[in-house]
Amino acid sequence: MRRPKYYVGIDISSASFTAGAGTTPWKVVIKATEFENTTDGFVAFMDWMKERSILADNAVLCMEATGVYGEKLAYYLYANHYRLAVEPPLKVKRAFMPHGHKNDRVDSQQIAEYSCRFYDELRYWEPKEELLEQIKVLLATREQFTVQKTTHQNILKALKRKVVATPLAEQLHQQSIRQIKQNIKQIDAEIQRLIDQDPKYGQMIKLLMTVPGVGLLLASNILLMMETTPDDPTNPRQLASYIGISPYECHSGSSVYRPASSRHYGPAMSRKLLYLASLSVRTHNQTFKKYFLRKVAEGKSKKLVLNNIANKLLKIMCAVVRTNTPYISNYRSVHPSLLLNP
Repeated sequence: MRRPKYYVGIDISSASFTAGAGTTPWKVVIKATEFENTTDGFVAFMDWMKERSILADNAVLCMEATGVYGEKLAYYLYANHYRLAVEPPLKVKRAFMPHGHKNDRVDSQQIAEYSCRFYDELRYWEPKEELLEQIKVLLATREQFTVQKTTHQNILKALKRKVVATPLAEQLHQQSIRQIKQNIKQIDAEIQRLIDQDPKYGQMIKLLMTVPGVGLLLASNILLMMETTPDDPTNPRQLASYIGISPYECHSGSSVYRPASSRHYGPAMSRKLLYLASLSVRTHNQTFKKYFLRKVAEGKSKKLVLNNIANKLLKIMCAVVRTNTPYISNYRSVHPSLLLNP
């Protein structure tokens, strides 16, 4: 694809955003200008670009991922057919040496330069389907309520151990726990309702839930990741790396060596649900239970074996979705060469 003429960098905040533009070989051609982060500001930004011949077919726009601050602008630019890349802030920061001034004008120009230098690596933003966005918000809200419930339970447990009891405090914590449990039930019911009303995603969730240890929450999380992964959505290695359960070796020369370990970042909720699923199948599924006991007897750590089980579950889930067939508990694979023998 032919490289664009202009690269526009957008540094966005809650109340405003700043945009500057450059061209290749990299040179700033349009100084940074500030706009309000409102609909009127979006219109003014669009007029600003058109006055300078920055059009949808000759420009690439780039901004850092800032959550809800840039969401409305992203939707507005997408509706006007502009190519917009939303990049991780840390990735942009590491592309430049930490020197000179630090302000919105400099940041917008650096983001524009970043999009020029790494043009071939940019991934253009597209809005998620409304159903997926709603499920994502509901799952995040459910996790927040779960954390709050655990906090109230721990405080209540501590209050009951005190010599001097405070009935009102205990009562309020109990009320909060009951209310949070009710909220969680409502969220689960709403997630189920949203999935049931969509034949495509409803079928995918049903297939995922045939896998041992996989419930509605884990299936919904995996579904979101598969639908938002830009490359191969059913590649278990790619998903395992994204979640943070894929072990990587650390070995360099003769002096640097550490046992392979998984990275400690990624979507924590998906990682936690996979871990809980691995605990469940280790206890209740005979195949995984035998595997766990055998590996522990060989000297493997329990944590390592549970991580292996989590990877196996993820691999099965990807296979179930890729083949569009439910999990078969008594399935045994056969080498193709054996089928040729009479």
